[in-house]
Amino acid sequence: MKASTTTILPTVPVAGRDHVQGSLAAPIHLLEYGDFECPFCGAAYPLVKEIQQELGERLCFAFRHFPVTTAYPHAQHAAEAAEAAGAQGRFWEMHDLLFENQDALDEEDLAQYAEVLGLDAHRLRAEVLDGVHQSRVREDFRSGVRNGVNGTPTFFINGHRYDGQRALDEMLATLTGAAV
Repeated sequence: MKASTTTILPTVPVAGRDHVQGSLAAPIHLLEYGDFECPFCGAAYPLVKEIQQELGERLCFAFRHFPVTTAYPHAQHAAEAAEAAGAQGRFWEMHDLLFENQDALDEEDLAQYAEVLGLDAHRLRAEVLDGVHQSRVREDFRSGVRNGVNGTPTFFINGHRYDGQRALDEMLATLTGAAV
C-alpha cells in the first residue's frame, strides 16, 4: 500500500504553483481562499480589486480554491473551469468573469465564458467534465483546511490570517502595516 503524501502549502503565495497578480518580491502578500459561487466572496471581489489598485506594485495577490460544495452546487466546476482557463493562459480573466457572473455557473455558462475569452471552449468543457483539474482544486481545498480555513472568503496577509472587517480602510491599514 502506497503511503499518501500531502503537500502542506504555506499561507503565502508559492512561486510556480499559485496564481498570482503582482511580484512575489512585493512587500505585501494577500492570499485569498475563495469560492466562485459564494456571495461573500462575490462581495469581497471588488474590495480586492480596489486594494490592488491602491497598493499597486507593493502587493502580490494570490487566489486558492475553496469550493464549499455543500452550499454551492456549481462551486467545484467553476473552480475547475478557472484552472482549465489557466491551462490556456487565462486564469485571471476567467476568475474575474466567474465572480462577475456568480448567478450563472452551470456547464453551458462556463463554456460560454471560455468562448468570450477566446479559449478553446470544447477543451475547457472536456477538462471540467473529465475532472482534469480536480486534484489541483482539491489540493487548494485541503491546504485551506490545514491552514484553518472554515469558510469563504478567508484572507491571509503576509502569512497571517486576517479576521478583521472586510472594509477597504481596515484592510488597507492592516496590509500596509504588514509591509516589511
